[in-house]
Amino acid sequence: MKKTKCFRKTTLTIIFFLLSLNVMLGQKEGRVSLKDSLDGAFDLSNYIIYAHGFIVVPTIITEPALGGIGIAAVPIFLKKHAPVIDENGKKRHINPDITGGIGMYTGNNSWLAGGFRSSTLIKPKILYRVMAAYGDLNLSFYENLPNGNDKEFKLNFKTSIFYTQWLKQFNNAKWSAGPQYLLLNSKISLPDFNAELPPSFMKPEDVNSLVSQLGGAVQFDGRDNIFTPDKGIRIQSDFFWSDNMIGSDYDGWRVNLSAIGYYHVAKNLVGGLRLEGKQAFGDTPFYLLPGINLRGVPAARYMGKTSLVTETEFRWDLYRRWSLMGFGGVASAFNDWDKAFAKPVVYNYGTGFRYLIARKFKLRMGVDVARGPEEWAYYIVFGSNWMR
Repeated sequence: MKKTKCFRKTTLTIIFFLLSLNVMLGQKEGRVSLKDSLDGAFDLSNYIIYAHGFIVVPTIITEPALGGIGIAAVPIFLKKHAPVIDENGKKRHINPDITGGIGMYTGNNSWLAGGFRSSTLIKPKILYRVMAAYGDLNLSFYENLPNGNDKEFKLNFKTSIFYTQWLKQFNNAKWSAGPQYLLLNSKISLPDFNAELPPSFMKPEDVNSLVSQLGGAVQFDGRDNIFTPDKGIRIQSDFFWSDNMIGSDYDGWRVNLSAIGYYHVAKNLVGGLRLEGKQAFGDTPFYLLPGINLRGVPAARYMGKTSLVTETEFRWDLYRRWSLMGFGGVASAFNDWDKAFAKPVVYNYGTGFRYLIARKFKLRMGVDVARGPEEWAYYIVFGSNWMR
């Protein structure tokens, strides 16, 4: 009953945001058409390009680990860049600038506010990302018991986050490499502590901790666009290093490898494949251990020193701008390689739809409905669920 009331309030809030957006767009419509010149369909491309498009994206928070229901307002500015000709005479495509903020509140009283920017310094050929946020989050983590069952612990995180990444493009602009940095200041408490002991995975130093991690990344990005690709692959290998000498309370390493690819299986059918592996070494706080990121699987539900994830999806461009989605995947999180698949493999499957809302950006939006081992979940998708 409580979730139903919350859902109704959330729905009304979303309607309010959509009406506000329509009013805002309507004020611009006299000068900038919201209909595409090719097919006459509703399209935000010209509004974004010519009217300095500021879009407030009202989003339902559906992450089970955050209570399963909530609302977020994400104001986003998109700036499109024309391709440039480099000194070697080759054409170089420039990703759109993305600048935005986020404010969210969920059904389990979690909230977060922050801002982000992803852009390109065109002349020096540097891709950069920066984000900062503060949140008061209630998250569930699970302890593995000797009887094979998992015990849930609901933890409260008061967290400040700062992250930045700077990648220098090579002569072949699809390749880039550079440093990255993460700063995480967290205070953790157990709201439902009562008389029971804290979980075994939580160390005393985790209660009030500072994580300072310096790292680097190497990336190959051959996708035809960053929002909803139709073809191409993106491969990234990166690492983070923590040590007392850079102000961290932890000494350890994290190494990540990910690959996503898209291919036209048929004229109106695009297939995608995602592979991801993460490994933690040394002293790593429990909340930064590798976990399983799959639609339908709660965040922080399955974690270990190593995680392996694979997921495939298909997008069928059914009618004009409308598409149907189908996807499924398997994953495992574990502490020791000799026990990599000792537990049942985690799985997901689901379906959804997309609408091409900004043709000139190849930007699609829609909704996915997914099932994991325990429950169903739904997600509002901006661009791609694999957007990185």
